[in-house]
Amino acid sequence: MSHQLPDVQASQPDVTVGLSQVGVTGVEKLVKVARDEKRPIVLMAEFEVFVDLPATRKGADMSRNMEVIDETLETATSEPTYRVEDVCGDAAERLLDKHDYTSQAEVRMTAELVTREQTPASDKLTQSTATIIASAVATEDGTHEEIGAEVTGMTVCPCSQGMSASRARETLDKLGVDEETAEAFLEEVPQPGHSQRGHATLTITSEGSPDVNLLDVIDIARDSMSARIYNLAKRPDEDHMTYHAHANAKFVEDCVRSMAEDVVEQFDHLPEDAVVRMKQSNDESIHQHNAHAEREVTFAQLRDELRLGR
Repeated sequence: MSHQLPDVQASQPDVTVGLSQVGVTGVEKLVKVARDEKRPIVLMAEFEVFVDLPATRKGADMSRNMEVIDETLETATSEPTYRVEDVCGDAAERLLDKHDYTSQAEVRMTAELVTREQTPASDKLTQSTATIIASAVATEDGTHEEIGAEVTGMTVCPCSQGMSASRARETLDKLGVDEETAEAFLEEVPQPGHSQRGHATLTITSEGSPDVNLLDVIDIARDSMSARIYNLAKRPDEDHMTYHAHANAKFVEDCVRSMAEDVVEQFDHLPEDAVVRMKQSNDESIHQHNAHAEREVTFAQLRDELRLGR
């Protein structure tokens, strides 16, 4: 004789406090990203899936969450998608539909994207890695999708470089070099400054699907630092990176502001209420701490701030 299993999750909790996020993390799935006239890119993506939980309900249906994310991602992998953020949006909307007690569903995704490129001086073929960041939040009022990336680069500290330049001027003066020649030399040969590996994060969120090319986002983030870095580097490439990084010294704050300027220039079609998230974190080489700067702002406000500064 069969008996019906109790639905413990639907029972009243001992402590009636609502929860904003209940779900699962570390869900790994393959996602195919379509490319025009090329084979799709296959990503090993990691997902986080959350719903909110009212104070009157003991638990969320974890198995139902897994069923929904499995359904959505299996569909996404059978037919390649052009936009990974749409996979998150579809899953979030399905979650919202299948949970009658939920007012908000959220799906987050990260994956490593590997692209081919050439080294800057020797033109050797190499690969570049960026972490894709995608997410979506679905409510009864609509769905907001986020797309972006975290990339790694190199920065040089302008402050320590300025001290090196001051020392070089003194030395050149002692050697009898006239001031005009000394300044011309320092202009052509950037002086030492302590360098660090930098981590730039740039994402854009808007209602529906933001009209944003992920590769453009990656380029903006990489170029916001003092210099790009490469997995392969022959001696001419090392010299190229070192020279250009020191010729383009930037504080952590400068990197975020550079991202801001390029976002407004590259994505001037974005809606005014689109949210731009910019973050820079540098692994300091001469300190045990790291340097950090970030900004989250609507596209309209960011554009207005840049206009006022010109």
